[in-house]
Amino acid sequence: MEPEVSNQSLLFLIVFVLVPLTLSYYYQLGMSKDIVWSSIRGTIQLFVVGYILTFLFDLNPYIGIPLMVSIMIVIATFHARNKGKELPNAFGVILLGLITVEGSVLALWLAFDMVEFRPSEVIPMSGMIIGNSMVAMGLALERMKSEFTENSGRLMAALSLGAKPNQASHLIITKTLNAALIPNVDRLKTIGLVQLPGMMTGLILGGVEPVMAIKYQLVISLSIFSSVSLSAMFVTMAMYRYFFNKNDQLLESEEELRTQSK
Repeated sequence: MEPEVSNQSLLFLIVFVLVPLTLSYYYQLGMSKDIVWSSIRGTIQLFVVGYILTFLFDLNPYIGIPLMVSIMIVIATFHARNKGKELPNAFGVILLGLITVEGSVLALWLAFDMVEFRPSEVIPMSGMIIGNSMVAMGLALERMKSEFTENSGRLMAALSLGAKPNQASHLIITKTLNAALIPNVDRLKTIGLVQLPGMMTGLILGGVEPVMAIKYQLVISLSIFSSVSLSAMFVTMAMYRYFFNKNDQLLESEEELRTQSK
């Protein structure tokens, strides 16, 4: 029997919204409107996506899959770009990175028969790849900006001694990639011990045998780990150069970065 949550039961989910709402009011965090709005918006978005997926699942996979994956990539690109919108070509770099990562992972899934090319399998799993890659790119951009700001003196000293931008930025690149990878490394260390991953839990609730659910979870977990690594490396290696001008001088302010992007 398939699990089912009644509409009446869903109404009681308001309790989970009241907890952060009460904390925000009590401690005067000023987040009450954001909490209410994000809860309403998230609920509406999920239902809309549910109806869209129902429609896409009935389409020819060669139409439904490219359509939905393209939409997800474009939305993820806009979101990740906000973390580095003052950097030149951020949108194009992120878009190219997401297309490359998603295309590579999907090709491997299909080549080794890990998934079947049908919307009900490819779209949800691709969403996890694109979403985690988006977060990794955003984290990499944020960390890279803060590292360049905090280490501007050290960078200028290295440049004045004859170091090239890639040499002067080596430590920053290393720290940025490290920061982007640590959460996923920690998640893999505790997978199945601290929590049952979402995909595995969903499959088990849907009636799939636990061992088969574990196999699917391994596919997506290791695919996410690889895609996050590639995404962070791609955006870091592509974007660090924009913190320097054509004369290999460090751009110290956001205004200078915006000027260079024009």
